[in-house]
Amino acid sequence: MSRFDKFFGLKAIAFSAALSMTAGVALAGDNNVSTGQILDALKPKPATRGLSVDSQPDAAAQAKEATFLSTLRNRSTRSLSTGEREQIAELAATKPKIDLEIQFDYNSADIAKTSMPSVQALGKALSDPALKGSTFVVAGHTDAIGGEEYNQGLSERRADTIKKYLVQNYGLNGTDLVTVGYGKTKLKDTANGADPINRRVQVVNMDTKTASK
Repeated sequence: MSRFDKFFGLKAIAFSAALSMTAGVALAGDNNVSTGQILDALKPKPATRGLSVDSQPDAAAQAKEATFLSTLRNRSTRSLSTGEREQIAELAATKPKIDLEIQFDYNSADIAKTSMPSVQALGKALSDPALKGSTFVVAGHTDAIGGEEYNQGLSERRADTIKKYLVQNYGLNGTDLVTVGYGKTKLKDTANGADPINRRVQVVNMDTKTASK
């Protein structure tokens, strides 16, 4: 564990804010986030139909995405290659996502009791019919303090903890939750690597088909 975590406790892991047109909602520091807020952030915006000449490339890109996502289902977090992790990050950049602060017990990947309401709200949102059938990526991140190997493992364990809780308590299909760890390689605040904002788990709705429902 990084020294910052040891001195200040395992503070929030946050769900990263949207970086593109499908903007999510940033709720870092709010442990009382509602299911509705999470739903609003993760539901894709209705697609604007373009000219027919553009439809074929879009369909091809979506088919490529779907094929890649299918290779990730039932995979263990640690089995993903660096290339696969980077491809996930590239696809996630344009998808709906949300920032949500979650506390963990000291020197542990166990969810703290104070953060259970937020995790429960997430479980209710992901099991809502509005998001049924979507594939979600749960990506763990750490701050910049500490060794690369340890931080990589910590980010993976935190992502796996969230997935396990959602599957066991909300009946979500484990194959619809793809977990990945990035350690300290993708800091949210690159200028302040030790900032708690960097310790987060990013949850992304990888599917856009729900937008047309």
